[in-house]
Amino acid sequence: MAIRGDVAGQALALPADGGEMGATASRLDPARARQRRLPEPPPLTQHGPARVIAMCNQKGGVGKTTSTINLGAALVEYGRRVLLVDLDPQGALSVGLGVPAQQLDRTIYNALMERRTTLADVRVGTDVPGLDLVPSNIDLSAAEVQLVSEVAREQTLLRALDSVREEYDYILIDCQPSLGLLTVNALTAAHGVVIPLECEFFSLRGVALLVDTIDKVKERLNPALEIDGILATMYDTRTVHCREVFSRVVEAFGDTVFRTVIQRTVRFPETTVAGQPITTWAPTSSGAAAYRDLAKEVIAL
Repeated sequence: MAIRGDVAGQALALPADGGEMGATASRLDPARARQRRLPEPPPLTQHGPARVIAMCNQKGGVGKTTSTINLGAALVEYGRRVLLVDLDPQGALSVGLGVPAQQLDRTIYNALMERRTTLADVRVGTDVPGLDLVPSNIDLSAAEVQLVSEVAREQTLLRALDSVREEYDYILIDCQPSLGLLTVNALTAAHGVVIPLECEFFSLRGVALLVDTIDKVKERLNPALEIDGILATMYDTRTVHCREVFSRVVEAFGDTVFRTVIQRTVRFPETTVAGQPITTWAPTSSGAAAYRDLAKEVIAL
């Protein structure tokens, strides 16, 4: 894999006083400098088989769930059929789409642990046509323990996804904020990984560990696994620190960093309360435009 942990470590060496880069960043927004006009995605004549993408970062609060919901909704706007898989026992993805997962009798847990239950049995529709959800709740926390004794435990999710791959163009997996067995299942089942990364120094600290984990899964379990891109989230162009962190990420990872940047906006907390993607809650907002651009980049991969 082109990205290694030692390269990721270079991104941690932020200058103490800002230095020359700080002066440059204060004059120029590095995210704006990388923006390009993106072509409209071509229409599809048929659907499937799905490309599976794991939204992964072991640090919490970096925008994984928000990005999973809104990327999925944006892909649907371009005529793609999308399945979202909530692989976090906290069930934030389900809550963010207005699905009362705690009240459901069957969730992703049942599809993973019961031989006669498939993902088609537990998936539910959303308010966005073409966007389906496999919900999760606290029951999933037991799966990590129960899977330990299973044969080929890392491939449990892969086997479950096989039954629905032909029905979708994209399957997005919202991983839990850890590098445990559930996350390894997601990486084993995925074709690509999108790493949402908050533009803040401490968010960089775990990137090297995550990249090493992805490399190990690629070597031992899933040779086809690649990093699709690093997505800068919670970007605030007003702060020098945020611009410096973004510049360091681009310096370390180059074109692996998506050109689309997700900026901070009050609209995202509003969408969580509303249980809708930002593309339907605030379709003309900058956040909705950003996720549409991200969808264009993902389709172009």
